[in-house]
Amino acid sequence: MYQNSLKVVVYKMFDYKYLSKEEIKGFNKYKYSAIDTSPLSKYVMHPTWNTVVKFIPKSIAPNLITFAGFLCMVIAVVTLSVYDYDFYAVGGRPGVVGYQSEVPNWVFTMCGVLIFLAYNLDGIDGKQARRIGVSGPLGELFDHGLDSFIVFLVPYSLVSVYGRDQEYSVSCFRGLLIVISVVMNFYVSHCEKYNTGVLYLPWSYDLSMWVSALLFLFAGAYGPEFYKYYVFGDVTFTQALEAVIHCMGFITTYPVAVYNVYLSNKNRTGKRYPILQATKPIWSMLVMTGATIYWAVQSPNNVIEVYPRAFIFMFGTLFSNISCRLIIAEMSHSRCELLSWMTWPLLGGMVMSLCQPQLEAIILHLLSALFLFTHVHYGICVVRQICNHFKINCFTVPKDKRK
Repeated sequence: MYQNSLKVVVYKMFDYKYLSKEEIKGFNKYKYSAIDTSPLSKYVMHPTWNTVVKFIPKSIAPNLITFAGFLCMVIAVVTLSVYDYDFYAVGGRPGVVGYQSEVPNWVFTMCGVLIFLAYNLDGIDGKQARRIGVSGPLGELFDHGLDSFIVFLVPYSLVSVYGRDQEYSVSCFRGLLIVISVVMNFYVSHCEKYNTGVLYLPWSYDLSMWVSALLFLFAGAYGPEFYKYYVFGDVTFTQALEAVIHCMGFITTYPVAVYNVYLSNKNRTGKRYPILQATKPIWSMLVMTGATIYWAVQSPNNVIEVYPRAFIFMFGTLFSNISCRLIIAEMSHSRCELLSWMTWPLLGGMVMSLCQPQLEAIILHLLSALFLFTHVHYGICVVRQICNHFKINCFTVPKDKRK
C-alpha cells in the first residue's frame, strides 16, 4: 500500500506540463537540419561511427546510447569530486610545501577513457536512430539537452588536471572563465540555429573532446606534473591552454555564427526575426553569466576560491537549463523567453550573500541544490510530455523496428 502511494506521488511529481499546447504542436512539423564541416568529424569520426553502429543490436534505443554517454561523464565527475573536491589534489594545497599529487594516476586514465567514450556514444546515437528508422524530435531534444550538461562537465573536470597551484596553474576564478568560454561556443551555436533553423556544428567541438581526453590520458600515464612547465618565458602550459581556449570561440564560433545569421536573413532562408526577437536568447545567458562573475569578484568570503566546485557547478546547471529552454524554442518554432525564472533566485542569493557574508556558503549550496533539482525535474517532465504526445517510449525501440 505504502509503495503504491509512493509511486503515485512520484508519478504526479514528474507529470508537470512545462510545454504549452502551441510548443507541443510545434514539434509536429520540426525537421532536423545540421551542417558539419569539421575535417576531423567528416573524415575520421563519422566513418568510424558508421562502422561501429553496425555491430550494435537494433533493440538498443538511441536514447539509451545517449544516456549511457551522459552517465560516463557523471561517473568521471563524481570520481574526481571524491578524490579532488576542492581542486587542490594536484598541487597548491595551503601548508603543503612543494608538489604532491593526491589523485591516483588511474583516476585520470579512467576519466580520459570515459570522456572519449561519452564523445563517441554521442556520435553513434544519431547513426543508430537513422539505421532503425526512429529519428524524431524527442531524440534530438534528448541528445542536445544532455549535451548542454556534458559540454559543461568536460571543462569542469579538466580543472582537476591542472589544479590550482600558484606557480604553474591559474586561479579558480580563471578556471570559471575557462568553463564559461567553452560552454558559450555551444550556446552561440544554438542562438544561431534559433535564427537560421540550421545547426552549424562548430569545429571546436570535436577537437576539444579529443584534446580533453588526451589531457587526462597523459596525466594518467605520466602524472599531472607532466603539465607543470613553462612553454616560453613566464608562460606556463596551463596559461597557454587558457589563452587557446578563449581564442577558439572568437575565431571558430562567434564570427561564423554572426555571418551565418546574416546570410540567412539576406537569402531569406532563415526565420528573419526582428532584431529584438533575434537577440532574445542572449539576455538570460548574459544576465546569469554576469551575475555569476560579479558574485565571484565581489564575494566577501572569496567564495570561488573557497567553494570552487559548488560555485562552478551552480553556474553549469543554470547554463544547461537555459540552453535546454532555447533548444525547445528553436525546435518548437516558438519565441524564446526573455529571462529564465532561475535568474531571480540567483540575483536574490547573490545580493543576500553580499549583504550577509556569514550566510554565503549556505546560500551557495542551497542554490546549487535548488537549481539541480529543478533542472532534473524540468528535463524529466519535458521528456515525458513529448513521449506522451508522440505515444512513444524514450528508452524502448518499437518491435517492428527491431528486425
